[in-house]
Amino acid sequence: MVQGKTKGLQAKAGNSRHASKAAANTKKGKRTIAPKKPVLMKQAAMHKDLTAKINRSIERQMVSAASSGPLTIMKNTAQEEGSSKAKNKPGK
Repeated sequence: MVQGKTKGLQAKAGNSRHASKAAANTKKGKRTIAPKKPVLMKQAAMHKDLTAKINRSIERQMVSAASSGPLTIMKNTAQEEGSSKAKNKPGK
């Protein structure tokens, strides 16, 4: 058996630094390659339209739900309700 380090088996330190730096800076733009075949192009267009319709529907539902009352953060209202209940019942 060889004792000690052998030539060519040394670890490269530069790659980990490059990988972390590349992961921190994400690239702008699409992450997929557009389809070239007509059938796949039609399918991608249909998928895009359906996604837009679903998102529009969800946004409308959120607006209608928000317009019915004041906009509040649920966590804060829960804390206020708990403190108001404690204040209302000082002790019997």
